[in-house]
Amino acid sequence: MSTSLEALIEPVVKGLGCDLWGIERFSQGKHSLLKVYIDAEKGIDVEDCARISRQVSALLEVEEPFKGKYTLEVSSPGLDRRLFTLAQFEGFKGAQVKLSLRTPYEGRKRFTGMLCGIEEQDVVIRSSDDEEVLFPYEQIERANVVPNI
Repeated sequence: MSTSLEALIEPVVKGLGCDLWGIERFSQGKHSLLKVYIDAEKGIDVEDCARISRQVSALLEVEEPFKGKYTLEVSSPGLDRRLFTLAQFEGFKGAQVKLSLRTPYEGRKRFTGMLCGIEEQDVVIRSSDDEEVLFPYEQIERANVVPNI
C-alpha cells in the first residue's frame, strides 16, 4: 500500500468511524483505479462506503496525489479479504490463505495453507502435507483469506 496515500486517507476514514483496511492502485494507461477498503467492528454497509467515498474524493480533488484521471472505489474487504499488513496476518491466524510470491520458492509462486502466525518478519503457513513454511513478508506480493463457506 502506498504509505503516502494511506497517510492522506486514513484520518478521513477514521474520522468517519471506520478503519482503513488497505489501498490498491492500478494504472491503466492515463487512467488509474484506486480501491480503498474499509472495515469496522459493526461491519460495513453501502452508506458507509458512499459517505467515505464522498469525503475521500473531495480530499483527493484538493490534494491531487497523482496525475491524470482516476476512478475511486470504496468497499468492504469481503470474505476473501486481501491481507496488507503483518498485523492483519496475525489477526487471521488459523485461517486458510492463498499467497502469491514476488519470486519463486522451490519453483512455485503460489501457495495455499493454514496461516500459523508471524515469526519476526516472516509469515508461517502450514501446507496440506503438514509442513510449515516461513515466507518473508517482503516477498509476499499478495495474500488473501480463503473463505470458509
